Amino acid sequence: MKKEEFSYDKAMQELEEIVARMEDSENSLDNMVADVKRASALIVQCRKKLQDVETDINKAFSEISE
Repeated sequence: MKKEEFSYDKAMQELEEIVARMEDSENSLDNMVADVKRASALIVQCRKKLQDVETDINKAFSEISE
């Protein structure tokens, strides 16, 4: 089975949904714990993606100035 490619935009959308659920006072503690864990994993992936993009941009600019 092919691993689905990470989408920064989809991750950000899911993080927004998690924040909305966490702001809901009706949300159970168990659900909040699961949401925090999922949000943490998404944040790690987003940071990695941003670092990769920064590396690619820096590489592109260094090739221009050579």
